[in-house]
Amino acid sequence: MKRVITYGTFDMLHYGHINLLRRAKQMGDYLIVVLSTDEFNWGSKQKKTYFSYEKRKQLLEAIRYVDLVIPENSWDQKVSDMKEYHIDTMVMGDDWAGKFDFIENETNTEVVYLPRTPEISTSQIKEDLNAKKLATSVDTSNIDVSGK
Repeated sequence: MKRVITYGTFDMLHYGHINLLRRAKQMGDYLIVVLSTDEFNWGSKQKKTYFSYEKRKQLLEAIRYVDLVIPENSWDQKVSDMKEYHIDTMVMGDDWAGKFDFIENETNTEVVYLPRTPEISTSQIKEDLNAKKLATSVDTSNIDVSGK
């Protein structure tokens, strides 16, 4: 059985995430997603997620490409994850290109950087929502719904 692993926060899940997970699963038989915990996101990345770890985990577990979701608690756990889960291929988005090449030197794991889905990102979604204030209220008091 060929085992594949990928890492991420997967906040505000979108079709770019699904594309990555689908392509990662196509590279093997068993896909493990290592999901950044809330504490790791805030303490190491200074990122506040919209959805909690438990909610993000629940979403990922519902995706047919994902076989197992485990927590990411630190940057340093990657080498031990490769060994503990007997990983053949680590898949990351190409925005991380070169950052994890050391994994190949320290383990028997191949590292593959896949192109991102160009027109979508969680950061862009957050920027767009903040800029457009898409959740604004509308005054409906003068709208006639009687059909007359």
